[in-house]
Amino acid sequence: MLKTFLRLPGEDGPALRRYAWMAGIYGLLCGLTITILVPVLGHLLAGDLWRTLAWLTALLAGLILCWGLRRLVEQAGVRVGVAILRHGRHGLGDHVARLPVGWFTRQNTARLGHVVTQGMMAVAQLPAHVLTPITVGIITPVLLVIALFLLHWPLGLVALASLPFLAGALALSARLSQRADDAFQRDFANASQRVVEFAQAQSVLRAFSGADAGTRWLEQEFDEQRRSGRRLIRLSTASSVLNGWAVQAVFAALLIAAALWITGRPDGGPAGGEAIAMILALLLVSRFIDPLLDVAGYGEVLRGARGQLDAIGTVFAAEPLPEPAAPQIPRDGSVELRDVRFRYAADEAEVLRGVSLQVPAGSMIALIGRSGSGKTTLVRLIARFFDVDKDFDGAGGQVLVGGVDVRQISTAHLAGRISQIFQDSHLFTGSIADNIRIGKPDAGDAEVMDAARQAGVTAIVARLPQGLDTPVGEGGARLSGGERQRIAIARALIRDAPILLVDEATAALDAGNQAIITDTLARLRGRRTLIVIAHQLSTVAMADQIVVLDGGRIVEQGPPARLRENHGPYAQFLEERQKARGWRIAPGRAGAPSDFSPD
Repeated sequence: MLKTFLRLPGEDGPALRRYAWMAGIYGLLCGLTITILVPVLGHLLAGDLWRTLAWLTALLAGLILCWGLRRLVEQAGVRVGVAILRHGRHGLGDHVARLPVGWFTRQNTARLGHVVTQGMMAVAQLPAHVLTPITVGIITPVLLVIALFLLHWPLGLVALASLPFLAGALALSARLSQRADDAFQRDFANASQRVVEFAQAQSVLRAFSGADAGTRWLEQEFDEQRRSGRRLIRLSTASSVLNGWAVQAVFAALLIAAALWITGRPDGGPAGGEAIAMILALLLVSRFIDPLLDVAGYGEVLRGARGQLDAIGTVFAAEPLPEPAAPQIPRDGSVELRDVRFRYAADEAEVLRGVSLQVPAGSMIALIGRSGSGKTTLVRLIARFFDVDKDFDGAGGQVLVGGVDVRQISTAHLAGRISQIFQDSHLFTGSIADNIRIGKPDAGDAEVMDAARQAGVTAIVARLPQGLDTPVGEGGARLSGGERQRIAIARALIRDAPILLVDEATAALDAGNQAIITDTLARLRGRRTLIVIAHQLSTVAMADQIVVLDGGRIVEQGPPARLRENHGPYAQFLEERQKARGWRIAPGRAGAPSDFSPD
């Protein structure tokens, strides 16, 4: 936790160190100022006016110094908080930008959003509002223990023994509610993510959920958050009560020790200077408890901050894929998989199990198979969203591009050699041209227009008054799903990378636009290496090789014509697709519903 906190200010780390020194000096000064009460009251009770005035002057000077230093410490704490918000978020962004794309699951994305907003803000408030009083609450009792030892060593011994006791009580109370806090933070992040999804998907939710507008899933997340919140409140309350009891137990022990001091004298009680010492000791006992109560009161705040720091640390702990010490350059656009195995988690089944595949440069293969057969995972491994698994002997599969293991190619170079078209593509706020240029930021207008033409975007811009300069809205909200997909395809085509990975690119398009994309892929044959996940017969039929996946293995592979004659899985796929195409909705009889009939 401390390591994560020290990392957040970034290059403003000296500001944090200055704040720590100032807070420590401030705590020391506060403790010394309180101990000055001992000689002030001691000389006052003894009737020594001049020494009383001298020590009173020192007390006032200490109070003034404490007041002035407190303002400086608070200002330093605010500067540290600003540094945490600025550099912490930038550092987190730089780190996340180097993580593999495969890291960005729904759960990790929700955690990241929560950390950047709620987490960073909670941590940034610690120096200015929490750490300063806690520092005083730790240093002051130590100084008062020393003063108590000088006045009456049994009281000092009791006070000293109370410090590890209180530390143990605070640690126990923190553990009591830590797991509940982790669950609450997780449910809070999930609920926040669900709210964003709920707002973005209103058209789909209202179309399929009617008046409910899909609020059932939202309410489920809120119920989970509410349950974890109630459990956190119960355990936090118990923790606060436990901390308060521990401090009060220490106070009671000190009072009992003082009472034994008084009643333990054979003459019935102290007299003279010893009576003054007893009064001063009781005064220090009361002042000893106050900062401890402050520390106990901030215990829940610290525990919550620890949860946020743990979440931030989890993101920082995610390691980027290793970069090669001596990067190699692929010789061409070929792709090869050698005995590739992969699972998403150690306790999950393998998604790919010993897949070997060769894709010559400039050729086209079509990946087909049932949902969950491993098609998308295979394509993502080529783009190095993840690295292949290793077996117990240290050996493992390989993914090669241009004859070079992708782990020996720099991330930047590999990204430049591979262009990708996803089934669900995201558009950024800006114009159509801006979104196409993401694939090639320095592209000229002619290149943008050529990519738009290949992807069928020109049919969209022809009816728009601003043409390619038309804003797409947030996430492409002003366009239909098919229009967004065509722009995403143009973005991939303008990159002009030697390898193009296509994951169901035509799934959201109508028949006319599917034909446009199919023609585009046909023109790219021989010019780029095409690896296509598709179920459209026109796309599958043009491939040089068909690869059929089932259960994470390749069960059939070869040219389309030969596989048709084998009457295997591919032939069965063709038969199913042709049957699907051969059915249409025919009008029924008058007064009767329509039915399905074959062409």
